[in-house]
Amino acid sequence: MAAEKESTELSGGQDCILEPLCFPEELNARVNISTSDDCPVCCVLCSHTAPLTDKDQFLKHLLLEHKLVIADIKLIADFPKYMLYWKKRFTEQPITDFCSVIKTNSEGPAELQEFYFLLCDVLPEDRILREELQQKRLEEVLEQQQNERDDTSFQRSCMFCNEEFTGNRAVLLNHMAREHSFSIGLPDNIVYCTQFLDTLERKLDSMQCLYCEKVFRDKTTLKDHMRKKQHRRINASNHDYDRFYVINYLELGKTWEEVQSEDDRELMEDEDDDWSDWQALPVCAVCLFCNRQEETMDRIYTHMQEAHQFDLHKSKTDLNLKFYQQVKLVNYIRRELHQCRCYGCQRKFSTKEEVVRHLEEASHVMQLPDSTHWDQPQYYFPTYENDALLTALSDSEGECEGAEQSCDVPVFAEDISDLKALKQSSVLNKLLRNGGSSN
Repeated sequence: MAAEKESTELSGGQDCILEPLCFPEELNARVNISTSDDCPVCCVLCSHTAPLTDKDQFLKHLLLEHKLVIADIKLIADFPKYMLYWKKRFTEQPITDFCSVIKTNSEGPAELQEFYFLLCDVLPEDRILREELQQKRLEEVLEQQQNERDDTSFQRSCMFCNEEFTGNRAVLLNHMAREHSFSIGLPDNIVYCTQFLDTLERKLDSMQCLYCEKVFRDKTTLKDHMRKKQHRRINASNHDYDRFYVINYLELGKTWEEVQSEDDRELMEDEDDDWSDWQALPVCAVCLFCNRQEETMDRIYTHMQEAHQFDLHKSKTDLNLKFYQQVKLVNYIRRELHQCRCYGCQRKFSTKEEVVRHLEEASHVMQLPDSTHWDQPQYYFPTYENDALLTALSDSEGECEGAEQSCDVPVFAEDISDLKALKQSSVLNKLLRNGGSSN
């Protein structure tokens, strides 16, 4: 068979899995993005303009030149449009009709007193404007996200293996999560995906770690660092990435951590402590031989028996496997199939599907190799980090033996103490009596 390759090597550099594997998940800052950073911001009281990137200097101009302070700027979704609106309104009515007036040094001489103007959402007109801008921003983001979902012209290479992907962005994101254990979140939670990937690629091209942002001398050193330190992920505390997640647009000025913590507080303050409608996310176990997932272990065991003629319980009984031996066996089978090799005869194939077909045709499914092949310390470590099948393994027979042994051990009931006698003869009472007699 052309697809088959004879291989009797059980170890060696080519068999090493140099990065953690994960099964694909099947469930589950301050945002100012849609306005270009180059968009100029106009002063509401003069002809001065400044780029949006120079916002601090612009606010300094408002304060020093016009004594104007704008409250909660981080909550303004579109600052240039906000300023244009008030520039027009200030030409129609005096500024004192809209702003709170604050007098400084009120007890000092008149020449040293100054008047500052505060523009904030206490004014109903300002609050409505902020809400409208926020709503428009959210609509723009959701529209952009929908366009990205529907777009089939996407074309990009994986930043880790250079494999080319076309069609939907989710294909590339799922590939990086599945094959490279690099997940930036569920595709449906991400917006401006192309800009996000461009940002990450620029960092990798600059030999910069995506998590700690430390710079390295070459790509090999960078890859080793990210693998060993488990830095093949982005830092959730880095707010530069907040603009790429839809959750950060729900409430302007609040990061996803603040939104989530706010929800927690509401639950804690809720007088109704009924948790009956709460449901935990199901933990899905994945079949050893295919991508079938089941929420209960009984179902996955049944599936493996019926679809692949593999009985894990029978193997456990026949080989008298303890818990950690079961762990090693499962990890060994996972590893062999990941490397497209039959664990029964060590024959190598091109794809995992060919291995599974060979196992069934050659009746090698239950033909487990000698324990010297898989009962090794390296198989204590999971082949797939999120392998839920490992959590379902049990050492029930060992527990039964322990229970039977415990039945032969005689148990003697403890005598019930006479508490009154203990109280009368206690050391404390003697001391108290001795102390009273001495007095």
